[in-house]
Amino acid sequence: MHCPFCRHSDSRVIDSRTSDDGLSIRRRRQCPECGGRFTTTETASLNVIKRSGVMEPFSREKGISGVRKACQGRPVTEADLAVLAQRVEEAVRQTGVSQLDANEIGLAILGPLRDLDEVAYLRFASVYQAFESLEDFESAITDLRADHVSTAPADR
Repeated sequence: MHCPFCRHSDSRVIDSRTSDDGLSIRRRRQCPECGGRFTTTETASLNVIKRSGVMEPFSREKGISGVRKACQGRPVTEADLAVLAQRVEEAVRQTGVSQLDANEIGLAILGPLRDLDEVAYLRFASVYQAFESLEDFESAITDLRADHVSTAPADR
């Protein structure tokens, strides 16, 4: 790590702490040449392999943009989307891989989106899973209804 003040090619770590979100490490450093102190933030890289084969860094915003479209007109706030993005990124990072297919990110989005808003889930799933007929929608709705029946409290 080069010193940002004198460009010396070395620095000494004085303090290391995990960030609030737990996804990065904040390091306080000191240059042995000029004595300047500075902070660095380290994160594990996560790359997405798109269908075309192109690889690019993971972006929460890019992943959530399609979800935002699916949520138009629904009672879903930006805060809800931020929480969903956090959940998806945590799930993806917990896989322990540094490269994953864009398809895997879409799959990671479906579960939390289903919990957030079922209509938005159906919209997103219809595009993501390429629904081609009414039967595809009916099947997805049947699955949602089955979940409601299995999670509904029993009448007394």
